[in-house]
Amino acid sequence: MIVLGIESSCDETAVALVRDGQEVLASKVASQVDVHKVFGGVVPEVAAREHLKAIQPLFLEAMAESKLSPKDIDLIGVTQGPGLIGALLVGVSFAKGLASHLEKPLLPVDHVHAHVHGAMLGLSPNIIDEQLFPCLSLVVSGGHTNLYYMEDPIKFELLASTLDDACGECFDKVAKVIGLPYPGGPKIETLAKNGDPSKISMPKMVSEKQKMMFSYSGLKTHVLNYIEKEGPLSESMRADLCASFQEEALGQIIRKIKRAMQLKGKGVKSLLVAGGVAANSRFRDLVSQELSINSFFPKLTYCADNAAMIAALAWHEYNRYKDDHKLLMNHDWDAYSRYRFEKVIPQVHQSEA
Repeated sequence: MIVLGIESSCDETAVALVRDGQEVLASKVASQVDVHKVFGGVVPEVAAREHLKAIQPLFLEAMAESKLSPKDIDLIGVTQGPGLIGALLVGVSFAKGLASHLEKPLLPVDHVHAHVHGAMLGLSPNIIDEQLFPCLSLVVSGGHTNLYYMEDPIKFELLASTLDDACGECFDKVAKVIGLPYPGGPKIETLAKNGDPSKISMPKMVSEKQKMMFSYSGLKTHVLNYIEKEGPLSESMRADLCASFQEEALGQIIRKIKRAMQLKGKGVKSLLVAGGVAANSRFRDLVSQELSINSFFPKLTYCADNAAMIAALAWHEYNRYKDDHKLLMNHDWDAYSRYRFEKVIPQVHQSEA
């Protein structure tokens, strides 16, 4: 089955064609980083206009790269939310129009859940069936820090999420106060490689083991207060600050994964790590060193927002609901920016998750 995935939740427009949820035939992404860099962050109205410019050319490029024609598409999956509402509406509107024109089934996809499927792209069916589930899955990015328990590819039980900033968001904000350009996460990682993570004391956020949650606002404030106290930072001080901050920002996640492993017991077979922060090399090292569990990370190209992950989750969703033709052909549903509306198709996703 050929699935067309469409993603437009924030500042990347993406289109991909994926066979049977695993084989990526084409994956095209148009980044808006250079457009938003001058503002120091993503401007929603600007993002929506950039999506409008990019989405049709990307679709045509993906079709050409895959050597397929639109009639070869069996299913369309599109990000329904969460995200910037104006940006989401571009992708959803394009997907609905294309699905109606081609008379193809269309599935709305949860962007955060889809990130997990980025870590499964390219894995053999045997690994997915025998080595992954039940598992813990972590989505750690600029907008989300969520830890789930999964019994199968489409069942998500939320175990922990952030009370305030997301991990990647905190990286970007700390980078800004240090004086690093947007996006700041990769810049902190680079500087941290030359720093001493034990040089500057950092508070341990949500240190109580029984509390299943994340928090980053206090860590960000601590860094800001440190800079105000110390004054202008030398290059070595900046490197030490980045290393110390990064160690605690990532260490908090390791602590909560360990707690989740205790709560869910020995039945947990693996850990799936996804999202933009999954590209951080220090985080990959910490997972390998600190956790006694088989861990799977996405290829670097699938850590950031992409449409291959959207198509992959849509394929798994389709296999659950493929006998409900009315559901799959009904396009009367809305995009959502943060919270699901009452009128969401398919509503059954909520009750079964």
